[in-house]
Amino acid sequence: WVHQIKTPIAVMRLKLSDDTPEHHALLIELSRIEQYVEMVLQYIRIGSGTNDLVIREYDLDTLICESVRKFAPQFFEKKLQLIYEKTDATIVSDRKWFICILDQLLSNAVKYTSVGSVTISVKDSVLSVADMGIGIAPEDLPRIFEKGYTGMNGRIENRSSELGLYLAKKAADLLSIRISAESVIGKGSTFILDLTQERVR
Repeated sequence: WVHQIKTPIAVMRLKLSDDTPEHHALLIELSRIEQYVEMVLQYIRIGSGTNDLVIREYDLDTLICESVRKFAPQFFEKKLQLIYEKTDATIVSDRKWFICILDQLLSNAVKYTSVGSVTISVKDSVLSVADMGIGIAPEDLPRIFEKGYTGMNGRIENRSSELGLYLAKKAADLLSIRISAESVIGKGSTFILDLTQERVR
């Protein structure tokens, strides 16, 4: 089903090639649909128990930029600033699952930030994605990576898939990456990837 649904999505994208405000708005929604479809595929793969890892050395900036490009229309739509400085670092990892983690973190950052910026930074083998969004309640923070856990934000916003952070955690475990989060209500959240096991250099 996932592969079949990608065909009409591609056709719709071609039909919306005219540069009009209406088409631009529809393309943003179509991008969201594509992200949700990809999430379903990732969920199926990560639960299958098969090891499809392809480990090799990658340029970290290339992987980050690949993920950021997917969310460019949403950044533009919400007038959010992306703060990111190139790192010139490399990482030994699996491209597909590493980008899966970045996608889920950026998706959350954009979803819950109405005004301000999202910052991606890399220092001493630690990659952080920080937003200026609504924050996560202290009682929710220990459970945000659990499957199906919505928390206060999901209930208030009524737009949580209940899968994004679960997928990020499962992919991080697959790659031996430690993932954690810090947050202050009303000030934003920071998700932290400890890439020490991935041999960033």
